[in-house]
Amino acid sequence: MAPVYTFGPFRLDATAGILFRGPEPVTLGQRAVALLQVLVEGAGTPISKATLIESAWPGLAIEDSNLTVQIAALRRVFAEESGGEKWIETLPRRGYRYVGPVLAKEDHSEASAPDAPIAATLALPDKPSLAVLPFTNMSGDPEQDYFADGMVEDIITGLSRIKWLFVVARNSSFTYKGQSVSVSRVGRELGVRYLLEGSVRKVGRQVRITGQLVEAETGVHIWADRYDRALDDVFALQDEMTLNVVGAIQPSLREAEIERVKRKRPESLDAYDLALRAIPHVFVAMPTEAEKAMPFLERALTIESDYAIAHGLLAWCHEICFLRRGYNREHRDAAIRHANAALAHGRDDATALALGGFVISILEHDRSTAHEAFEQALAISPSSAFALFFGANASAYAGKSEPALEWAERALRISPFDRLNYVAYQALALGHFLCGRYDEAAHAARRAIHSNPSLSVSHCLLAAMLVNLGRIEEAKAMVPQVLALDPSFSAARFCTALGLPLVLAEPLTETWSAAGLPP
Repeated sequence: MAPVYTFGPFRLDATAGILFRGPEPVTLGQRAVALLQVLVEGAGTPISKATLIESAWPGLAIEDSNLTVQIAALRRVFAEESGGEKWIETLPRRGYRYVGPVLAKEDHSEASAPDAPIAATLALPDKPSLAVLPFTNMSGDPEQDYFADGMVEDIITGLSRIKWLFVVARNSSFTYKGQSVSVSRVGRELGVRYLLEGSVRKVGRQVRITGQLVEAETGVHIWADRYDRALDDVFALQDEMTLNVVGAIQPSLREAEIERVKRKRPESLDAYDLALRAIPHVFVAMPTEAEKAMPFLERALTIESDYAIAHGLLAWCHEICFLRRGYNREHRDAAIRHANAALAHGRDDATALALGGFVISILEHDRSTAHEAFEQALAISPSSAFALFFGANASAYAGKSEPALEWAERALRISPFDRLNYVAYQALALGHFLCGRYDEAAHAARRAIHSNPSLSVSHCLLAAMLVNLGRIEEAKAMVPQVLALDPSFSAARFCTALGLPLVLAEPLTETWSAAGLPP
């Protein structure tokens, strides 16, 4: 049975679906009661319109005005009490929040022991939410609990640095240590959408760590992996595992959130949802797809003008259109404008800093500002594969092979199945090219093509590497593919637009000429 909530003179019986004032039932429809239950369960917490609509009209596509009507009905009931009209607070463009009298809760569930603590069901935050449960120590040695607990604490700290993610604090998630509870229950009690579970097994000097990310409500697995390592330095191992787990979880969560938002009604999308809708189009890095993303991002900025991620993604969209659709000056100016906005508004957001720094480096050729942005991004979130991807790429086009190779390899190790892998492979191709390792460069360029076949730059890079390997005919065979993907390609325009240093521009131009690409 569902609990009973008491506040002021009212009593909400969630099982019966009735609100009482004293002993008398209040005339309210079932949808209004359902909305009230969600609001009081999340007392003091903002509840999004989408969450409220789903609770009262599950599976139905309805107008926001229906929600407004039901909220008004609740307010009319509460208005009969002193100050009652203010018990439900409107949060512009976000949703509503219950701020009325303190709640008392009675649990009549047969499953609850009389002396068991009663855990309230918390409403989900507006952004994706996650709790890391204590990892199970499978070593058979209670003294090894410190290692498992230390690992979880580090992972919680690492995940907490992700700007768009709500992470439950250690003190809350560790209340479940040693308990066997369902993921759905934990999700309800902690008010989170996702849970990270894991185990640690230590045998001699070897340790095996497993982790799995699940959606709390459905129990669906989103990500799982296993790591086997030698226990030579416990602290170094904790650091390495934290980076690997956090780095792998971030893109997995992003993909899960994108799929979730695809199921939402377009009119119910907020700024965060709109950015998620845009991401699959932006990541392809093609003008036709970037143009599909732009309206989502522009709409997001009308909701939140200082939304750093939206500025960063929009900067990248304009960069894509500038380089792959005729070098239109308006696109370049817009890209730089939004990139600077991303840097200004995203000082604590690794993803926004990475996007802003990348565009500033590629189009404004301000390598110093870009490098500072990448360094700041990685200081905020050392496991940000996003920052590593774009930092590596920007370094490669700046002619700096060492950071390009190091960051690209780290990015691919942290997030080996990311849809942005082509960015790292391009950086590896250029980094090895700068070092004269043409076999490795060609291999990386082929991996970039495999990761994103529609990107002309990767085909150009492979052609250059093949020329340096003396495989001229193979390089010439790449030219029709390049021109089919980018009919306006010109070596001189490309090198000038990206401000390539001579150490890159001269050898690339020579090899492209030998392959038969336009000068």
